[in-house]
Amino acid sequence: MNNPLFNKLFVCDVANNHQGSVDHGRKIIDGMAKVAKENDVRIGLKFQFRELDSFIHPQFKDNKDVKHIDRFLSTRLSAEEFNGMVEYAAAQGLTTIATPFDEASVQQCLDCNVDIIKIASCSALDWPLLEAVANAGKPVIISSGGLVFAEIDKIVSFLEHKNVDFALMHCVSVYPTPNTLVHMETVRRFKNRYPTIPVGYSGHESPENNEVAVVAISKGAQLIERHVGVETEDIKLNAYSMTQEQTDAWVKAGLRAWEIAGNDEKQVSDEEKASLVTLMRGTYASKPIKKGDVVTPDDVYFAMPLQDGQLCSGDFGSYRSVYTATRDYAPDEPVVETSSPDPIHSVRNAIHKAKGMLNEASVCIGNECSIELSHHYGLDRFEEVGATIINSINREYCKKFIVVFAGQKHPPHKHEKKEETFEVLWGDLEVHLDDEVLFLKPGDSVLVKRNTWHSFSSVNGAIFEEISTTHYRDDSHYEDENISKMDPMERKTLIDPWNG
Repeated sequence: MNNPLFNKLFVCDVANNHQGSVDHGRKIIDGMAKVAKENDVRIGLKFQFRELDSFIHPQFKDNKDVKHIDRFLSTRLSAEEFNGMVEYAAAQGLTTIATPFDEASVQQCLDCNVDIIKIASCSALDWPLLEAVANAGKPVIISSGGLVFAEIDKIVSFLEHKNVDFALMHCVSVYPTPNTLVHMETVRRFKNRYPTIPVGYSGHESPENNEVAVVAISKGAQLIERHVGVETEDIKLNAYSMTQEQTDAWVKAGLRAWEIAGNDEKQVSDEEKASLVTLMRGTYASKPIKKGDVVTPDDVYFAMPLQDGQLCSGDFGSYRSVYTATRDYAPDEPVVETSSPDPIHSVRNAIHKAKGMLNEASVCIGNECSIELSHHYGLDRFEEVGATIINSINREYCKKFIVVFAGQKHPPHKHEKKEETFEVLWGDLEVHLDDEVLFLKPGDSVLVKRNTWHSFSSVNGAIFEEISTTHYRDDSHYEDENISKMDPMERKTLIDPWNG
């Protein structure tokens, strides 16, 4: 569900703006291809397909009072003409997309081999059409204008069960859409509610409004959509379609927004570190300090600047290392010392990191749980080898939450009394069962039978539940004899309660 085809895709909807003319449609394609080339972006050119002979009831074809019918009929193109425009768009380097409004048009999408099928908001609950689209085997984009979450949940479930590769678009079907009706927080909620599905925004705001697209991207939109066309002396665009120049401005605004948004990793550059150092306070002796003395906050004061190698004021916070002077210091001299972190500081760092991951994954842990840091080769190697184990229940049945840091691994071991099942809640987990290797994602589970050698690790971090029979402290037998010889208390730090 992470098709790169959907990532940073600008979808340009031609709709009926081709005016029933292949030549005019090609002008739109040429304009969008120029925007794509000049900005080095992927633009998806989207057509709308309707088998009008069956789509419109025979008795209404001459009815001018029913909205849209006259426009559909007056801008009609044959399947051959549409296919030619799709081929032309592909030849210009554009991603080809089509919205079918009936089952016959789904077949037309396949006949002209579009890259993506789009489901319009008005068709999002058209189950016969959805069935045909799901069976087409193409990547799908679906708009959600006018739908409530209960309806969207049903659509998402249907497409997931059909194994459709799809993206979900927040959309407001008001033309044009004022800012007050956009409610872009919906994009963020989509990403939380459907975490494995690419999310985007399909807009109908006024052509000069690029703020909405920027906000959509800031909320996590991976693709954005607008209506486009070409104006002439005789052809005027509607209130929500963009010209080539307006499309270029929209694309540039989207690119700037994605550049600013970056990725979700907290990046700290050398430039940023150097800038902050110039504002930090250094540690200076407030009175004579003799070699061998323990340096306490009463022996120092803090002032700018922070000099090379000097302790900063933050080094004297709670749970920090103890500093012993390695030489004499006169008053006002910068204090330059080093020390390894104390065990309490290391343990608290691990707890805070585990809590941060649980918060990010929205996994709530009760305050009555106890925590174990398993550090098979010592606390100093904990982030390399070990795991954070949160004990929730241990009766005839047992439940634990296990947090694995990015790059952390738990060494091979087995249980003789306990059978357990791992179920991944968040992140990625690699599990080795004897000679079998499994790569698990959220929702995946694996049974670990008694006397099965197993180990686990994670590339980006993971949280999983361990559901088992009763846990016994002497029932973990390690492949590494050095670990097996250790008393369990030597390779574990116990903390009770969890909120300690």
